[in-house]
Amino acid sequence: MANSLLLTSFLVLAAITAPATGSLIDWFRIKFGRKAVVADAATLMPPTLVNESGWTLIHCDDEEKFAEWLGRDEEGLPVRLGEQPSLGSHLLVELYGCSPETLEVESIVGAAMREAAVRSEATVVEQSFHEFKPYGVSGAVIIQESHYTIHTWPEHRYAAVDLFYCGGNILVHRAIDVLKERFQPQRIKFLVVRRGLQSEVDRS
Repeated sequence: MANSLLLTSFLVLAAITAPATGSLIDWFRIKFGRKAVVADAATLMPPTLVNESGWTLIHCDDEEKFAEWLGRDEEGLPVRLGEQPSLGSHLLVELYGCSPETLEVESIVGAAMREAAVRSEATVVEQSFHEFKPYGVSGAVIIQESHYTIHTWPEHRYAAVDLFYCGGNILVHRAIDVLKERFQPQRIKFLVVRRGLQSEVDRS
């Protein structure tokens, strides 16, 4: 009862002090800052699209929603409403809770990354990987369309993967499937950076 009375009093106070020209929701956003806006955007429109200072970023912490956005429609990373054309797409993949043994050995990591490139129908040109002591592997698969790179932290069960490519003929969802199969992450986060935005290239 006391909690209900307190909540009612708070809402009445909010209605009285909110600007007459704005909505109560706007007042909440102003009072409680940017976090409310970001949470609302993430809820309504995953993955979230941000255009700022000549950068286009698309991020998503939900693997299922990201896969739904990709659509598995053989179009690579689809262009969303509000985006402008770009020369390339750079998909950053955060892999958490991986099986440590899959991240420790150069040959295992290299084979996984090469398979990711082949399965996504990229044209492999060259590859190079290095195993560090005591932990970690770094390497790159150079593809005609750009490159796939990785660095691993087996002791933290974490791997950072970059899938950078140009053109719309890369089946990037297949590369993600390989990463999941080979490294067995418990959680994945994604960030897409559009590289070479048309407006920025035209300025040069």
